[in-house]
Amino acid sequence: MRRPWLVATVDFLLLWMPYVYADVPSPQPNILLLMADDLGIGDVGCYGNSTIRTPNLDRLAEEGVTLTQHIAAASVCTPSRAAFLTGRYPLRSGMVSSDGNRVIQWTAASGGLPPNETTFAKILKERGYATGLIGKWHLGLNCESPADHCHHPLTHGFDHFYGMPFSMMGDCLHWAISEKRAGLERKLSLCAHILVLALFTLATGKLTGLISVPWTPMVWSAVAATLLYMLSHLMGTLIVHADCFLMRNHTITEQPMDPQKTTLLFLQEVSTFIKRNKPGPFLLLVSFLHVHVPLVTTESFLGRSLHGLYGDNVEEMDWMVGQILQTLDREGLTHRTLVYFTSDHGGSLESQLGNQQYGGWNGIYKGGKGMGGWEGGIRVPGIFRWPGVLPAGHVIHEPTSLMDVFPTVVQLGGGQVPQDRVTDGHDLTALLLGTAQHSDHEFLMHYCEDSLHAVRWHQRNRNTVWKVHFITPNFHPEGAGACYGRGVCPCSGPGVTHHRPPLVFNLSGDPSEARPLTPATEPLFHQVVERVVQAMEEHRRTLSPVPLQLDALKNIWKPWLQPCCGRIPLCHCEREDP
Repeated sequence: MRRPWLVATVDFLLLWMPYVYADVPSPQPNILLLMADDLGIGDVGCYGNSTIRTPNLDRLAEEGVTLTQHIAAASVCTPSRAAFLTGRYPLRSGMVSSDGNRVIQWTAASGGLPPNETTFAKILKERGYATGLIGKWHLGLNCESPADHCHHPLTHGFDHFYGMPFSMMGDCLHWAISEKRAGLERKLSLCAHILVLALFTLATGKLTGLISVPWTPMVWSAVAATLLYMLSHLMGTLIVHADCFLMRNHTITEQPMDPQKTTLLFLQEVSTFIKRNKPGPFLLLVSFLHVHVPLVTTESFLGRSLHGLYGDNVEEMDWMVGQILQTLDREGLTHRTLVYFTSDHGGSLESQLGNQQYGGWNGIYKGGKGMGGWEGGIRVPGIFRWPGVLPAGHVIHEPTSLMDVFPTVVQLGGGQVPQDRVTDGHDLTALLLGTAQHSDHEFLMHYCEDSLHAVRWHQRNRNTVWKVHFITPNFHPEGAGACYGRGVCPCSGPGVTHHRPPLVFNLSGDPSEARPLTPATEPLFHQVVERVVQAMEEHRRTLSPVPLQLDALKNIWKPWLQPCCGRIPLCHCEREDP
C-alpha cells in the first residue's frame, strides 16, 4: 500500500533536485581536470600544510568537496595516468612492467596506452565535447614509425594537444638528480675503460711477443672505446634533444624545449582553449609539469617559500591554478564548469641531495612515490568544485580512486561507461552531491608493477577501513622510511619482503600505518585476512592476459621511432614564443 506514495516521493525529489542543488544552464557541464606531478598530499594547505602557501587550492576546497582518502591506482606516473584516463587498473591495459621499467623510459619507445583502450576523452568527444590536453602525457607516442602516433593523445580522444609527449625530468636540465643520464654515462664509461684495458693488454702482449694477434681487432677496439667515451660525454645532450621537447598536436614546436618558458606557454594555451570553446561543452585536462624535479620555477617565485626550491615550485603551481580559475571567472564559465584537482601519486622521498629535499611531503602517511602499497605513495589530494551544484566546504572520508573520475565525467557528459570490458572506477556523483553515504568501493587493489602488494577493504557494517600488506619494500638504510640511494623502491626481488602472515592495519584508527595488528591485538585479524584473500582471488579471475607495454623490448630507445625536427641527432627547432 505504501509503494505508490514512495514512487511519488522519489519522482518529486528527482524533479526538484536540479533546483535544490543548482540552476544548471547546460545539461552537459564543462569539465576542467587539473593534475599535478609528484605532489605530496601534505604539501597543500587544505590537507594540513601551514607553511606552503596554496591559497587557490584552499579556495577550491572551500568552494567544493574535498576527498581525504583519494587513492591513485599506482605510485608512479605512467600506470597511474593510464588508470586515470581509462578507469581501469593499469594491469588490465598492460600499462605496467615486470622487469623494473616502471614508466615509459623514452619518447622513442614503442610501448604506450594501447589504441583499443577507451578514455573518457574518446567518449565525451563522441558526445559533442571539445577535448584538450595541455601539459604532460607520458603514455607513449609511436609504435612502428616516427609518425604513426598510435599512442598519441589525439589517438585517445583529444582534439587538441599541446605539451610534452614525455615527462619533465632532472635530465632535461642536466640536474644532479638524474633519472637515466647518470646511469647511462657510468655504463658507457665503464665499457670504454674495459675496452681500453683489453686493448692495452693485447698491445702489450703483441709487442712483447707473448701473444700473436692481428692489429685489425685492436684498431677497431680503439675506435669503439673512443666512440663510447665520446658518447658518455654527449649522453646528457642527446637525452635533452630526444625527450625534452614540446608538440602541438602532431607537430614538434620546440626541440629541445626551454623549460623556463613552459609555465607561461601552458597558461596562454589554457586561456586560448577555454575562450575558443566558451560556448561549450569542453573537456580540458591540464597536466602540470610541476612539481617534478628539476622543479623549474620562474624567477618571480624563487626564494618565496619556506621550503626551498620545492616549496617555490608548489606555490607557483598554485598560482597557475589561480590563473586558470580566473579565466573561468572572466569568461563567465565558473558555474558551468566542474573543476577537479589531484596529483598522479605521492611525493618523492628519494629526491634528495645531501640535506636538501627536492621531493614532496606526504603528511602523516608512510612511504612515498614508487611504493606500491604504503599510503604516502598512493593517497593524493582530490578536490571537486561545481558552484551551485556540489555542496561547498563538504569533506568526504570514504575511499575513492582516481579511476572514479572516468565514470563520473562520462556520466555527467551524457555518455555511457563501456560494457565490453571491466571498469574498476565508480561514479562519484551521488557521493559528491551528498545523496549517498558510502563509496561503492569495497576493495581497492594496490599494485607495484604487476605484483599485488596490498589490498584495502572498506568494511561498511563496521565503518572500518582495513589495509593488508602482502609485500613491502625494504627501506635503505633500515628504518629510514624510504629507499635512499636509488630512484624508487623496488617492487620485487631481494629488495622486498613477503609477509606471511601479512601485515594488517586499521586505517580508520591508524592512518599512518604505524601499528601492525596481530591475532593477539585484533580479534578480527584472521577474518580480515581471509576476506581480503578471497577478494584477491575474485579480482584475479577478472584479469585477462595482455602484452605488458613497459617491459624491456617495448621500453627501449628505438632510433627509428625518434621524433625529430631536423636530422637525428641534430634535432632542433623553435616555433613558439611566450
